[in-house]
Formats: sequence, C-alpha cells, structure tokens
Amino acid sequence: MVEPARRVLAFRLARSGLAEKAPASLASAAACPASDFARDAALLALAARRPKLTRDAYDEAVDAAEKLLVAHVVRGAIHALDPADHALWGRALLATDDDELGVQLGQQVRKLAKEEGFSPAEALDEVAHATKAALARGRKLTKDELHQELRERVRSELMPWCKSCGSHHVAPMLWRFGGVKAGARLDSKRRYLMGKPGRAPAAGEAARRYLRFYGPGTVGEFADWAGLARPHAERIWAEVSDEAAEVKVGRGRALILSEDRDELEDPPEAAGVRLIPAGDPYLQKPNRRLLAPDDGLRKRLFRPVASPGVVLKDGALAGLWKVKAKGKRAEVTVEKLGRIPRRDLEAEAERIAALRDADEALLVID
Repeated sequence: MVEPARRVLAFRLARSGLAEKAPASLASAAACPASDFARDAALLALAARRPKLTRDAYDEAVDAAEKLLVAHVVRGAIHALDPADHALWGRALLATDDDELGVQLGQQVRKLAKEEGFSPAEALDEVAHATKAALARGRKLTKDELHQELRERVRSELMPWCKSCGSHHVAPMLWRFGGVKAGARLDSKRRYLMGKPGRAPAAGEAARRYLRFYGPGTVGEFADWAGLARPHAERIWAEVSDEAAEVKVGRGRALILSEDRDELEDPPEAAGVRLIPAGDPYLQKPNRRLLAPDDGLRKRLFRPVASPGVVLKDGALAGLWKVKAKGKRAEVTVEKLGRIPRRDLEAEAERIAALRDADEALLVID
C-alpha cells in the first residue's frame, strides 16, 4: 500500500503535538527539539502546542532547566528541548571518526585542519575543555564574553578572522560543537553556562525518536536532519532496523517503527487554526515537499533567511504569516492560501502579540 502524503503529514502533525490543542508539559511539547535560531521561534513553537504558555513562564523554565532546556544540540544549532534529552541530541550524535566529525564541523574547520595540521577531534577536545574552564564555578557569559575567554585559552590556529565580527574567534561550528561536547546551555538572557547533560545514551535512540516524529523516513533524510556524515547516520540507523517496517511512500520506500504502523494508517485528525513559526519542528526538511508540493510556494516558504511562518487550518497549509513591531502593537500579516475565518486569525494574532509582550495585535490580511 502506498502511503499518501496527507496521511504521512497527519501522522507527523499528531506526533509533533499539533493535531489538537491539548495541555502538555513543556518537556513533552519540546520532545522534538524546537529551533530557537530566530527571535522567539522556540517560544512561539511551544506555545502553539501549549496554549497557556506565557513568556514569563517560558523564561523561568529555561533558567531553571528542569522542565525545559535551551542549548546548542542538533547540527550545532540552538534548540529548546526536554532537559532529559540534552545528551541524546548533543553528545550522543558527536562523531568519533575524524572524517565524519569533519562533516559535522563543516567545510571551514576541515580546511583549517588541513592547512594547520590538526585533527577535527583534537580541535574539538581543545575547545570543549576551554569552554568548561570558561564556564567553571557557575559563571554565566554572553556570546562575546565566551569568545573572549576562548581567545585566551585556545591556540590561534583555531581562530580565523571573522569579517562580520571584525575579530578573530574560534570557528563558528567549532565553538558551537565545543559547547555541545562540554555540556553548555543558555539561560533566558542568552548567556552561556554549564548544564548537566549526563552520560550520552546509545545514538540509536536518536534514530528511534526521529522515526517517531518524521516517520516514514529514510537514512538520507535522517542524516540531513541531524547534520551527520552518511556512514555515521547509517550505523545509527542500523540500530533500529529490527524495530521498523518498510512502507512505500510515493515512488520510494521508507521505514516506520512497527509499533507506529497502526497510527500511520489511521492518524488523528487535526482541528482548528494555528500560526506556527518558521523553524517549527513541523516545518523541518522532512515535511517541506509534502507540505508544499509546488516548487515556487516551497521556495517562498523556506528561505535561507527571513522565512515566514505557516498558517495551519485543520492540519493543512492555509497561509503564510509574519509579525513585526508597530510601536506597542504587534502587526501580524497573513497571506491566505485558502479560506480561513477571520475570527480564528484574530485569536491567533492576539496570542502571538501577547507572547511578544505587545499591548495589542493588528491583523493585516493580504
């Protein structure tokens, strides 16, 4: 049987926590790590799953790090996640093979390693050790302060010139993954401090979780999502092969966890309208072609920078949205791709405005 796109998307929507607005703990709402690269992205993503969430409650949770954690994890990027999964999405995915680690750390680090004669693993260990030393004794450092501390502790070969910063500092992917290996986290003021990730579990659990959120999936999609070299991803993927079943999706085949097969065949139906931000777990690469089959629309939705958010109506793509400050108001602009009741958009705009500490919402419909 061929799995139609609508059923796959419905399954993934439900697993993402967006099928219904049901109360959930912050940890469960962040079970699939939510990107926090753009301003308020993780806050808006989690609030779409937990409607009563406020900015103050979010900030308090991030600072306490008991119900929610913000840290560099998957792909070295900042995400909000379940604190219990800090090591899973961070240390457990670090490659031990130098070539594979080089893929994670990126072209700049590979080039530096070749030019300066060091190994990626050696460099990562040095930066991780320096990060731990910089954040010792409960210190909390801004990104600039952390860079300065690393300048004093790391060899110059690891610090290329950064044109945008106008200074030498540790190569971006290297210092980010140095924080991953060190176990650093961020507080609500975007200061770095030491976390308590604990011992890393078997990396196979990451593939298992991936299939729970993005099944049916392929090892190539998993490698891309996690930012791993293909051989590294294949070894992790093999750890769950006995627990998965193969299904046909479009013209190809993919794996679904055997225990999830029934839900895939009859996924929960979504109801209502909600605005989810760019970078939301549901808008990551595994879903993009299914969500927006038209190439032109997909390019508008998923840009290298400044992507819009998505309006979902009963689980389907129904529009694009953006928000900007207009004095003390939040102007929410919606481009409709189908019929959406204005009252539902107004309610969502008010929710977004409250999360951004605006006095009121101004809804603009293109």
